[in-house]
Amino acid sequence: MLITDATARAIENVAAREQQVVRTLTPADLAAPDGAYFLTGGERGKPLYSRDGAFSLRGGTLVDAGGREVLGLRDDGTLAPLHADPIDSALELTESARIENDGRVWYERTVVDPRNGAMEAQNVEIGRLALARFAPGTKLQQVDAQHASAPPEMVPHVGAATDGNFGALRPLSRAASAGDIDRELEHLQEAYMALDALRAAGVVRSGTDKTAMDLLK
Repeated sequence: MLITDATARAIENVAAREQQVVRTLTPADLAAPDGAYFLTGGERGKPLYSRDGAFSLRGGTLVDAGGREVLGLRDDGTLAPLHADPIDSALELTESARIENDGRVWYERTVVDPRNGAMEAQNVEIGRLALARFAPGTKLQQVDAQHASAPPEMVPHVGAATDGNFGALRPLSRAASAGDIDRELEHLQEAYMALDALRAAGVVRSGTDKTAMDLLK
């Protein structure tokens, strides 16, 4: 049976995409724990879910690579976008933003002590990233290349990294894809269909060769 290089690569690439985490040099990049999603703003107040942790502070608001606001947890457990102090943002002090493995988002601000004029650094925390996990077998609906929505009747467990229910985030890393399992399975199905077609073609060719040999006897 002949397996083409394209078919072999398709099968290998699907398996690699499902687990691939890319190391980066961007301080605000991070990868979610296994089975967890980041939450971002969606339409009509409903959050969207993503595995892509390519974040940045834009105009003082933490956003993902698609420009959607990243949601964090308030002290009362409600979700809200993460915003830096508008003055610090205007002064470009938020460029030093970091995200810790427990989801705390902070940046360093330099201030002047009015008593002696000395410069000192302050760490300003703007919130903690929210994470969501769904029951096994939950099928999310893909919205775009990075985001998915949940079925109306499905309520995820929402929390934060290292809170006892979620593992730690991985800073300086990010998922290579959005983690849309259904889409990855479609790619895998296409690869297997191509493989089945090759098998069928091999059977037909084998039968044709046998018929030709029988005629020559």
